[in-house]
Amino acid sequence: MIARKRYTKEFKLNAICLVLDQGYTTAEVSRNLEITTDMLRRWIRKYQRDDVDRAFGEIKS
Repeated sequence: MIARKRYTKEFKLNAICLVLDQGYTTAEVSRNLEITTDMLRRWIRKYQRDDVDRAFGEIKS
């Protein structure tokens, strides 16, 4: 069984910032960060919809 990769709150917010603030496309960011476009889009939706701390609470390792 393959373990799921976990991303920090900072990583997610930086990825979102690249799209929303710096004008990169989701395809560019996901390719450069080696994540799926669906995952990045989901993070963006959560960010825009929810309180940041609730949407991206710290993940315990």
